[in-house]
Amino acid sequence: MINTAQVRTIRSSESVAGRQTSIASDARIVAILPRGEAIRNFVYTGALDEAAGGIDVTLLSVLPNEEVAALLKERYGDVIPLLPAGERWAVRLLRELLDMAHGRWLWSEAAAERWRLRDLEAAASGSRLKRSLKKLGAYPFANAAGLELLSGLEKASSRLLRTTDEYRRLFKELKPSLVFNGSHVHSDVAAPAVRAAQWLGIPTAAFIFSWDNLTSQGRIIPQYDYYLVWNEGLRNQLLGMYRSIRRQQVFVTGTPQFDFHFRPEFHWTRERFCNRVGADPSRPIVLYTTGMANHMPGEPAIVEQIASMLREMTDRGAPQLLVRVYPKDQTGRFDDLKRRYPEVLMPAIPWESNWLTPLLEDSYLLTNMLRHSAVCINVASTTSLEMCMFDKPVINIGYNPPDVDPGVVEYARYYEFDHYRPIVESGAVEVSRSEEHLRQALIEALSRPGERAIQRRALIRQIFGNNLDGWSSTRVASVLDMLASRKQHLGRLRDSRLSLQS
Repeated sequence: MINTAQVRTIRSSESVAGRQTSIASDARIVAILPRGEAIRNFVYTGALDEAAGGIDVTLLSVLPNEEVAALLKERYGDVIPLLPAGERWAVRLLRELLDMAHGRWLWSEAAAERWRLRDLEAAASGSRLKRSLKKLGAYPFANAAGLELLSGLEKASSRLLRTTDEYRRLFKELKPSLVFNGSHVHSDVAAPAVRAAQWLGIPTAAFIFSWDNLTSQGRIIPQYDYYLVWNEGLRNQLLGMYRSIRRQQVFVTGTPQFDFHFRPEFHWTRERFCNRVGADPSRPIVLYTTGMANHMPGEPAIVEQIASMLREMTDRGAPQLLVRVYPKDQTGRFDDLKRRYPEVLMPAIPWESNWLTPLLEDSYLLTNMLRHSAVCINVASTTSLEMCMFDKPVINIGYNPPDVDPGVVEYARYYEFDHYRPIVESGAVEVSRSEEHLRQALIEALSRPGERAIQRRALIRQIFGNNLDGWSSTRVASVLDMLASRKQHLGRLRDSRLSLQS
């Protein structure tokens, strides 16, 4: 159960009080939470509570279950449900062509792999002709001028062929100073609301959800007036990809999802954590974090290899294997392994499947998995960065499991992706290219955990600078308040000029 008293509300009452005196009392933010992870990032961390310390905040949110809905309503009053709105086929087609043209123009390693996988999926489903026709339609626009033209067509069609005016009516009533989308990459359900704000001249802002999104997840549709990003590198990527965006429109705040790792109230003792997951506190814990089933087929075989290795490592303190199954993986593909290796710890991950929503308990659980594990193994995962935050060894799997055809998926290719390549090049992680290499890397990590400490610390400084401190939620709140108050100031200035002219 969610204990609302546990949700961090205000990081600094003095900072909020200071903002209250400088923010227009009639300013209002409408915060769109289109996915469960956005609820984690901006509600559980207290970011929206801090913004609400000096400004009115209205939520337009998905409601995963009654418990989360009650939490949101208790904290923010009336919460407006964010519901999917159907769009006409012409709009969907233009959007798909725009996304394809963007990927072909960008042609990052991840974009090329995404293109290849879509080709394979189309061939398998018998949709090869349809895929070929769409590719022919996208190719002419795979350049800077073509993307701008196609973006304009998509924007115009979204308005001309809209299927609802609900959000325009809502925003005319609420008169928000800013509409903020908490996850740009989960925008299908949010796009109609964002478009409605833009038609009414209301400034819009979006949080770039993850470090790989710009090079791996396609075109930003729709585009926004302002962006909040993890780090300076993402800001530079954004400016390089979208020529209409100016530097002053992009704010580096860090990401609130890591704030929990740096807040002492989220830290459990080793005994409490081990009791929660069924581990022996006297023995080292090897953490394996799994990936998406379609991106990492055959992964249970890798986990089985590790379990077999650990059975033999009695001279290393009898390490125990803790597996964090990717919360979005509902396939049950690790169930058989769990039956055959009962010693493998595989705790249920506290997420609500509706809208892929982490529950508050998982913020505690993940933080302590990282804190109390001796080493982490994964396939090109964000948890590599998180383990480096705790100065713990990381091993990446760079070889295919048995029976996984490299022509379908090649694990090694993930380490060439634009966002992950600097991690490998930093020397902060070890990429194992074979089962035997993995065995040696695991022995090394357990026996000499400090071996790559300098590289780990350098990597974290390189990626996050000064924005990895548990205060990203406060920086987000400050930016949102500033943008909302800026709109109110400009509005009053415009009204006073009209009054003088009359």
